[in-house]
Amino acid sequence: MNNRVNINEIKVLSDDWYILKKVNFDYQLEDSSWQNQTREVYDRGNGAAILLYNKKQETVILTKQFRMPTYLNKNHSGMMLEVCAGLLDEDNPEDCIIREAEEETGYRIPHVKKVFEAYMSPGAVTEKLYYFVAEYNENMKVSEGGGNQDEHENIEVMEIPFKNALKMIETGEIQDAKSILLLQYAQVHKLI
Repeated sequence: MNNRVNINEIKVLSDDWYILKKVNFDYQLEDSSWQNQTREVYDRGNGAAILLYNKKQETVILTKQFRMPTYLNKNHSGMMLEVCAGLLDEDNPEDCIIREAEEETGYRIPHVKKVFEAYMSPGAVTEKLYYFVAEYNENMKVSEGGGNQDEHENIEVMEIPFKNALKMIETGEIQDAKSILLLQYAQVHKLI
């Protein structure tokens, strides 16, 4: 633990969907003085994301779904194009993303490759994402996908040429950070 941080109080402000906490703490500055600070911290758990790619067809699988936070922040339709992702829900990252890939995209992926981990918004959100890539082919398709209805998911599965997906970043059609990171990873590492 960091000996320059003393937590004074943690209040739970909301635990309806995830947990929103207000944290009061003292932080020791470089000049050895202490400064009192307060931050709100949103804890939604950790997650995993995966880019499914087909090297032969030069395509990727993306999902399209409504995202209320983006709608409230000037995304007029609220629809987002994204890589498949989900919360860990007590699973390890590999098991989680294999399960999510099948639920959301309909592809049963036997093997995945972890490529990195990153905090998504470290100034306010505790979430760390584990990023994966995996090849897919038509033999792996076991259902239409679309998400888990119990979780109110209504996901459209889209197979898109990789070059088009990269252009969609430039045009603003893809604005999801995890998707941009994985698509650029694929480009840099010449997966497709």
